[in-house]
Amino acid sequence: MASINRLTVDGKDYFLPDPVDGLREQILEAIRLNGGYVNIPPLRSGPGIDILFSPGTAVTWTRIDIGGEEPESDDEEPLGDL
Repeated sequence: MASINRLTVDGKDYFLPDPVDGLREQILEAIRLNGGYVNIPPLRSGPGIDILFSPGTAVTWTRIDIGGEEPESDDEEPLGDL
């Protein structure tokens, strides 16, 4: 199943490609240093966006599953001809 990463910064969402581990470290380092800009890469192409992170910045990470196949279930019977 495919997934996408969502970074929410002060209520604004940014959708990110994998991997995000390095980006997480950059954000944490900027916050530890009492503030700094971090470039958030675009999902597809382009220069990205620079965001100023500081100790008071609200940051949330979410991993969202998208697409893929529906799980099969033995609980449902086929309807057949009606």
